[in-house]
Amino acid sequence: MPASLTPKLKKLLLKAGCYFERQGKGDHEIWYSPITDCRFVVDGAIRSRHTANAVLKQAGLLKAF
Repeated sequence: MPASLTPKLKKLLLKAGCYFERQGKGDHEIWYSPITDCRFVVDGAIRSRHTANAVLKQAGLLKAF
């Protein structure tokens, strides 16, 4: 299985001004994007580039994976 993309994803989100808001259920985290003015979920172990790009889209960012 590929390594988790979550650490790189979180770095991209922080660089764009998004921030961790609270812990969700299990290993999920709730983040906030000032770009889209929305909250979104970040899984603790994202292994799919499609899922990682979907999170970036929810945050208002371009694909990076």
